[in-house]
Amino acid sequence: MNEILYIITIPVIVGLVLFLIPGKFNIIKGILALVVSIITLFYSYLVFTADQFAFTPYTFLNLSESSFIQSINFDLIKYSALNIDSLNQLIILFISIFAVLILIYSIVYISKEKKLNNYYEYFLITLGCSYGAVVSDNLLLFLTFWGVLGLTLYKLIRGYDEESSAAAKKTLIIVGASDSIMILGIAILWKITGTLNMSEISLPTTNALTITAFFALLVGSFTKAGAFPFHSWIPDYTKKAPASSSAYLPASLDKLLGIYFLARICNNLFVLTDWMRVILLSLGVITIITAVMMALVQHDYKKLLGFHAVSQVGYMVVGFGLGTMIGIAAGLFHMVNHALYKSGLLLSAGCVEHRTGKNNIEDLGGLSKTMPLTFIAALIFALSISGIPPFNGFASKWMIYQGIIEFGQGAGIANQLWMVWLGLAILGSALTLASFIKFIGGIFLGRQKEEFKNVKEVSVLMWLPLIILALFCVGFGVFASGYVIPKLFFPIAGEFSFVGIWQSETVSILILLSIVLGIIIYLIGNIKNFRTEDSFVGGGEQMNEKANFSAVEFYKTILEFKLLAYLYKKAEERWFDIYDLSKRVILWFSHLFSNAHNGVLSNYAIWIFAGIIIMLLIMMI
Repeated sequence: MNEILYIITIPVIVGLVLFLIPGKFNIIKGILALVVSIITLFYSYLVFTADQFAFTPYTFLNLSESSFIQSINFDLIKYSALNIDSLNQLIILFISIFAVLILIYSIVYISKEKKLNNYYEYFLITLGCSYGAVVSDNLLLFLTFWGVLGLTLYKLIRGYDEESSAAAKKTLIIVGASDSIMILGIAILWKITGTLNMSEISLPTTNALTITAFFALLVGSFTKAGAFPFHSWIPDYTKKAPASSSAYLPASLDKLLGIYFLARICNNLFVLTDWMRVILLSLGVITIITAVMMALVQHDYKKLLGFHAVSQVGYMVVGFGLGTMIGIAAGLFHMVNHALYKSGLLLSAGCVEHRTGKNNIEDLGGLSKTMPLTFIAALIFALSISGIPPFNGFASKWMIYQGIIEFGQGAGIANQLWMVWLGLAILGSALTLASFIKFIGGIFLGRQKEEFKNVKEVSVLMWLPLIILALFCVGFGVFASGYVIPKLFFPIAGEFSFVGIWQSETVSILILLSIVLGIIIYLIGNIKNFRTEDSFVGGGEQMNEKANFSAVEFYKTILEFKLLAYLYKKAEERWFDIYDLSKRVILWFSHLFSNAHNGVLSNYAIWIFAGIIIMLLIMMI
């Protein structure tokens, strides 16, 4: 099937060619990149509708069994197995959709980002390698594409100051370190099974070796997706990277790829024991709660969205930790939904930053009047991520809750803790809603500041992708049970039924009817008899027309709780950041060894003697 070859090679080749075009022709580069993404979207749709199959590069080259290439021991071809099934068909389609929408947005947005060089080149290389990673059945080939994505992730954040350069470096080091750990896991799988093809591996996590391999691969998946404790690069990345880069990678592609690999790990490569499920579910709910608590106190709206990009991953991890059909389908559904509304939120944030130049919620307010389309789209995204019906976020979270309740009918330790998983998941959703009240209220509602009176809505190329993503959020919520879940997720997870009665179309109609009925009741009332007066404070003091209420002041009270204040202080000091903790440990050892090298000959002799003894002991063992 040559379409697979096209979607991998065309973006990469065109991306490399774009390096030859001078930066002053950035608009032309953007148009060419958009054309390429539309072409790959067409081929991706053909792959999505095709039958499932596995193949090697022989398929592309149309070589017969008697070909001269068969006569040489060309292991690269033998080990370059690719595979197409329902799971990667779904991922491929949505990779293409996000690429087209974000490139439309970028043509205007990137034209203002003078300091971001070679954006479209790395964008297309990322696109091609994403396809390659998804269709790779062989783990070494998968790791090759996966590793390139770590480099392009680093290049798509502009290093225009010390803080942004530090965020880019942190991203590269964390992702690169996780890739190194993945190599260990792949080596163990090769040692045990003698194969590197994912479709040929299925190991129970019942001994130390397979458990080590499981956790080594889990580190790579968690790092890419942004799950606890390998999440700390995402808030820094979203804060300093251009909105289009954040929407493209941490919000969409990295979530799709990281959770895709988690699906492979949990459903194909390993058979999880009950204790492994306890660990996975625990990491999922910890990710939900810790990240949303950090988001609650953020004033920088891009960093707030970064922490929510982490928190929502916890729901996906919980879905796969359940291991049931409804859990797996819910995890995948939430993966797609999250990519939709989180990309939309980050693009909306980019629109606000593009027009105002502000990143702090306290500096904004009242933009709904001057940026109505951005406001409407952002409101839909905020309601979606908060799990409000009838939007898509509610549908996938409701499935996760259903999956947990069904899971609780089992007899294992993980099953018996179902109320813990359910309670923390619901709490995370409530805190998400509280956080986005601040986001929407602080940026778009309230009194508009004088400096933003002349702010205008962004151009059509920037608001059009927002509207399309918002329509996806509405459509995937309204038609979830009747169309989206059966068509997209039953082929992957298998057919299942819900514990309770839930029809998304019926719920949506009832919500619409209640809204219409409320409007009718309001209109038929004697509205003219209502008295309107100016707002006043206390016993009758007139409120100053310039008075305003901060959307973030209420959330500062969270810091007054002693335990939370202590934890937030430690978080600010980076005590829960695996990158900074590792750096401190390495620097401590470096300082320790540097002190040992004091120039005294007798001390060097002792070190040499001790080293020889240790080497001899190792050889004897």
